[in-house]
Amino acid sequence: MTSHQIRFAELSRTTMEALLASDLATARAESGVELGRLFIDEDSKWLWNYRLKQLESEPEAAAWIVRAVVAEPDGVVIGHAGYHGPPDDRGMVEVGYTVGPAYRRRGYAKAILAALLERAAAEPAVQVVRASVSPDNVGSLATIAHFGFTQIGDQWDEEDGLELLFERPA
Repeated sequence: MTSHQIRFAELSRTTMEALLASDLATARAESGVELGRLFIDEDSKWLWNYRLKQLESEPEAAAWIVRAVVAEPDGVVIGHAGYHGPPDDRGMVEVGYTVGPAYRRRGYAKAILAALLERAAAEPAVQVVRASVSPDNVGSLATIAHFGFTQIGDQWDEEDGLELLFERPA
């Protein structure tokens, strides 16, 4: 596996509103990165709508939620990633990441998850990192296993269906 260098680019409220409206030009100008079609597909539109509502009720979540993932040194946007929100009462954050179809199976998910785990470990308020994964998502199951996540149960998600829950210490 190739080791990838990535960075996260903030997606502001204005950027997410533009993405929700399929206005890539405004979203690109606001974010400073070349966001692609992945950011305006139906799955992503659901995400922007959800995160905008989250920011209305929980403005402090802005520092934690979804960012564009930029592969360096080329500056190519390969997906998006972040946490579902700030740490909860037990110090748990849940990771979420999407790698664009053209960049899958190349080690980017591992690079993204490594960066998310590094940030979580640097935050004193974070004690536990969670990942929820569809039982059919073989790639994500392999990715989280690589980082020592262990299954703690499962849940039914109205949007995604059955999800297996995994956690590991921060």
